[in-house]
Amino acid sequence: MTRRELRENTFVLLFRTDFHNEEELPEQYEMFFDTMAFSMEQADRTYVEDKVNNICRYKKQFDDEIGSVSETWEVSRIDKVTLNILRLALYEMEYDDTIPVKVSINEAIELAKKFGPDDASAFVNGILGKLAK
Repeated sequence: MTRRELRENTFVLLFRTDFHNEEELPEQYEMFFDTMAFSMEQADRTYVEDKVNNICRYKKQFDDEIGSVSETWEVSRIDKVTLNILRLALYEMEYDDTIPVKVSINEAIELAKKFGPDDASAFVNGILGKLAK
């Protein structure tokens, strides 16, 4: 899988975590991978699961960071798609040294264009731009 495909699958699985408690996540992971239209190699599956688990570990921290620069929106008002795109990008920016910050921001904008509401890409760009400084 390409990095972009891995990131997209990570986002989709991460999005699901907002609707389930921690005890349900292993079952949700299984359902996610079982319902995919294609088979994912074990190494890619492990990568996605590990990344989602790590992001979940830092959700509160990421939400606090987002809230600190989001002047017009409280975190609770940000739609879940956009919020999870921001969380994924922040994880990459702060904890994944293999991905340049500019790449994380650009990829988050692309995810927002694909999955988010119409204004999500500009919002994601603005929030991540502030946090990257």
